[in-house]
Amino acid sequence: MKKVITFLLVGMLMAPVAIAQNMVERFSAGQHYFPITPPVPSTAPAGKVEVVEAFSYACVHCAHFNPSVEKWKKTKPASTQLVLMPVVFNPSWEALARGFYAAEALGALPRTHEKMFNAIFVEKKQFRTLEDIAKWYAGHGVDEKKFLATAKSFAVNAKIKRATDLVQRFQVDGTPTVIVAGKYRITGASAGDYDTLWQIVDYLVARELATKPAATAKR
Repeated sequence: MKKVITFLLVGMLMAPVAIAQNMVERFSAGQHYFPITPPVPSTAPAGKVEVVEAFSYACVHCAHFNPSVEKWKKTKPASTQLVLMPVVFNPSWEALARGFYAAEALGALPRTHEKMFNAIFVEKKQFRTLEDIAKWYAGHGVDEKKFLATAKSFAVNAKIKRATDLVQRFQVDGTPTVIVAGKYRITGASAGDYDTLWQIVDYLVARELATKPAATAKR
């Protein structure tokens, strides 16, 4: 029995290495993904690899990308931690980013994330101000006054500032972009298609676990 358990444990530890080795010729740095120099230390807990999606509700490509994100979430390795990070490339994007962080803080994100994409690109709703966004969230069960107070709060201001800093450090120049472990940047263009993008993510996660399985640090 001890031999069987030992064999299973060894197999589990070797699995990430095997995945990385099998894909090493298929995915290459500078073509399918881009190393981030210098790397940005991750906030993921021990044994986890952080996967960040840099996106904006105002980005139609992010709307098209979102179904693949949801699909990956259902089958993603337990060793990953997915973080959504709204990008602020202009003032209108900042209002939507504040809406995202307010919805997240108020527990509304699971029921509103996909619906916000739908509102903008299917229903063609116009969100010109933060107040417009607050009214929309109010229609989805969020207290409007509490939403506005949260969106303008010190905590959300800090998150907006941090995301803006990380966009530069991650060298994000378009959305959607996926960052693995603060070390690798992947785009739809570099991957070729969204299914391949998530295969590259899985490959990089496996490689990260194989090389530094317990590495964690704070940004």
